Amino acid sequence: MKKIWIIGAAGLLVLFLVWSVVSIYPEWLWFTNLDFSPVFWTMLAAKFGFGFLIWFLLILIITINLVLARRLSPGPRPVMLFRDERGEASQMGLSGGTLNVLFMALILILSFVIASKGSANWDMVLRYLYQQDFGHGDPIFGRDVGFYVFSLPFWMMVRDGLMILFVFGGLITIVWYLKEGSLQIIGDVIQGEGKPPALPKIAVAPGVKKHLVFLAGIIVLLLAWGYYLKVFGLLYSTQGPAFGASYTDVHFRIWAYWALFFASLLFAVLLFVDLFRPRAKLLWISGGIWVGLILVLSNLLPMAVQKFVVKPNELAKETPYIAYNLDYTRKAYNLDDIDEVGFWVDNKLTEEEIKNEEATIQNIRIWDERPLLQTYRQIQSMRLYYDFNNVDVDRYHINRQYRQVMLSARELMINQLPPQANTWVNRHLIFTHGYGLVANPVNEVTSEGLPRLFIKDLPPSSDVGLQVDRPEIYYGEKTDQYVLVKTKTKEFDFPKGDKNVYTFYEGEGGVPITSFLRRLLFSIEFMDPQIFFTTYLTPESRIMYNRRIHKRVATIAPFLDYDRDPYLVLSGGKLYWILDAYATSDMYPYSQRSSAPFNNRRLNYIRNSVKVVVDAYHGKVSFYVIDDKDPIAKTYKKIFPDLFKPFKDMPEDLKKHVRYPKDLFDIQARTYTRYHMRDVQVFYNQEDLWQIPDELYGEQRQRMEPYYIIIKLPGEEKEEFLVILPFTPSKKDNMIGWLAARSDLPHYGTLAVFKLPKEKLVYGPMQIEARIDQQTEISREFSLWSQRGSRVIRGNLLAIPICNSFIYVEPIYLEAKQEEREPTAGAPAQRGIFGKSRTGGQAAYPGRQRPKTAALPELKRVVVALGNRLAMKETLDRAIFSVLGEEVALPRPTPSPTAPGGEETGLGARALKRYNEALDRLQQGDWAGYGKKLEELKGLLKEMAGKTENKE
Repeated sequence: MKKIWIIGAAGLLVLFLVWSVVSIYPEWLWFTNLDFSPVFWTMLAAKFGFGFLIWFLLILIITINLVLARRLSPGPRPVMLFRDERGEASQMGLSGGTLNVLFMALILILSFVIASKGSANWDMVLRYLYQQDFGHGDPIFGRDVGFYVFSLPFWMMVRDGLMILFVFGGLITIVWYLKEGSLQIIGDVIQGEGKPPALPKIAVAPGVKKHLVFLAGIIVLLLAWGYYLKVFGLLYSTQGPAFGASYTDVHFRIWAYWALFFASLLFAVLLFVDLFRPRAKLLWISGGIWVGLILVLSNLLPMAVQKFVVKPNELAKETPYIAYNLDYTRKAYNLDDIDEVGFWVDNKLTEEEIKNEEATIQNIRIWDERPLLQTYRQIQSMRLYYDFNNVDVDRYHINRQYRQVMLSARELMINQLPPQANTWVNRHLIFTHGYGLVANPVNEVTSEGLPRLFIKDLPPSSDVGLQVDRPEIYYGEKTDQYVLVKTKTKEFDFPKGDKNVYTFYEGEGGVPITSFLRRLLFSIEFMDPQIFFTTYLTPESRIMYNRRIHKRVATIAPFLDYDRDPYLVLSGGKLYWILDAYATSDMYPYSQRSSAPFNNRRLNYIRNSVKVVVDAYHGKVSFYVIDDKDPIAKTYKKIFPDLFKPFKDMPEDLKKHVRYPKDLFDIQARTYTRYHMRDVQVFYNQEDLWQIPDELYGEQRQRMEPYYIIIKLPGEEKEEFLVILPFTPSKKDNMIGWLAARSDLPHYGTLAVFKLPKEKLVYGPMQIEARIDQQTEISREFSLWSQRGSRVIRGNLLAIPICNSFIYVEPIYLEAKQEEREPTAGAPAQRGIFGKSRTGGQAAYPGRQRPKTAALPELKRVVVALGNRLAMKETLDRAIFSVLGEEVALPRPTPSPTAPGGEETGLGARALKRYNEALDRLQQGDWAGYGKKLEELKGLLKEMAGKTENKE
């Protein structure tokens, strides 16, 4: 029987080693392909080294205890733990040796589980070893903040880990003594009917008692260490009116924890002395006093101090500690560098001001991401296997103008292939990549209510000079499956009419899969034998995996936190993804904790220290440190010197597309709603509490989200790309200020808050929404549209600061009401991409809901509000005309060259626009305006005729 157990244990060990090789080797190849093998070995050594250390300590503790137990155990006694002499284990056919083997196997398994759990903290160990100072200390103990961010979490982890190891070792020892009969429970725990309740007696041999008392002494020592660490942990207290150590914590709990620290040390010494001079009575009295001190000093007395000393004079007592919270929270969230500027609002725009704000007017966004994404899917997906994940906002220089652009990558959704085409070859060898992108300016609309596309179609074409030379997307937001490239079969590139265009991968992405061993290992890794048996592979073949952006960067640097939205960038004709990475901590002293939207964890320190760039074709990943002052980033840079690059090494064109991330801005804005108050009494009373306003989207009320705009900040000479968000007072709807973060170099990361005058009413977003609802003509038109099989979508409301005014802009979309479309009897079979029919009622969209009627949101109206004036018109220009109350010539973007005949086409569009404007003037009874538009139309027609004659 023992041989069988030994053979089984050896087999398990071999399987564990094989599994380690199978899982580690492909990962090492992947890191090596990206030139990050030093990063891999550092993380691997830290994980396995720390895990092995935990396992070794646990086995050492258990081994020492079991060796002592064997020596101290006097052997079985007449009264046994089990009810019969042979024991229940013997009745099951288990001998003493087999029981010992099972016992040791259980120890090994549990020790591996504990060690693997503990190895997940490898990052904390390295941060402790390579920590960098913050340069300023805490206000209570004067220790550098780095001690709290790096050292304190490490020592708390060590203390908690040792406690787990010794408690686990103690439990194993007790089980051993029970098994051997050296520790016996005499009597029934559950009393029989009619018998008085009585606790069972525990019989312990003298040597066993000493052993258990020694273990108890060790655990008490660890508890003493815990009280020492709790002294510093008071800086994260939540007992006072603000986060951090309060009056009671500083004036009582600190000394209480020190007292408990020394009391625990003294009790541990008494336990150790009891090993040589047993005094049971003294030990029980000391233990009772120790427990009593814990109850009194940890709970009862602090509650009494708080209730009778602090509460009656709370503001006076807590003032310095609230000030600490204000100061350190602002530092941790980088709010102390926010410039606070007064912003006077008069809502009087002149023609000269409009001309001076040309770039802002040209870049007012009237396209929302959600309806625009749906429109992209309707008009630019081209095939059922293409999809757009989300819409990104960025800026480009087009025709020497600074334009805000919305764009989205056309990615491949392999699960949308029809059933008969959903083969292994198609999924992993042929359909390998997405293709191209769609882009449009934020404020241009066609006559059909659709966006004017700067980049469109397959292959991508552009009439504004945005050339796409490498449109293939092998790495993106939806690239979940592994693919094999450079095989014997061609890869699908893009559809062209009734035929398809095919290609071969020419890049450097993926791991070479040439040898027999690699094919076998990757077959095991992906649980797919086809990789091993396929005949399509060549000596140049490569396997691409970890292709999804978030998973790719998190595999390389799991110690960073990442923004939820990687955004696409077109640079030099190639496609890149930029993802913002954060250095975070929840151990910054006195800083208020908040929830992070990107990982659902708590934090109280955050910096956008790293910009990650991923090549969509080659898959190369670069980590650029943009905040070299952040101590956490400096620590990681010291740990992984081969991972990070200085920001100056980023290509210049990519630098033009870095933007301040929304997730970080949202966290800072939410924190600033409270921490803009610097006066302690004002903060204590929450007198000037702000909030992020709500808006209406569709028919739902929702919290307003930060949005990107191009404006000229007060006092600046040129327009910039910013992310902004307005504020309103708590439980009120009027606007009180707005926060802006700059994205353009060299001012990247600079934040400013513009405070509005409190004595003057400035409408907030929900007040504008209410005024739209109260406008009878607008309300009537909404109701009329809703009765005609359409759905009105009220887009995001944007507050655009221009000079000393706020222009509110809200786009209005119309969308056909979506209904389920049932298959029509006798309808012709649909054709798949390979010409094969889908019969038998098979769904054309496997794994998705049945298709609905094509709903194509169209931009039909734009609402503009300025002060007390509000208008809804067909175009943004006309809406602004109406609220300005005068005919102001709005600056328009320079027309872009088109195909041959483009000049006539541009003139024709302008002539048609003048004709429509003339009709509008006629309907309004504006005869003067009607005549003026006819004269402008006449001039355009003459210009077109002259150009035609010259060409002839």
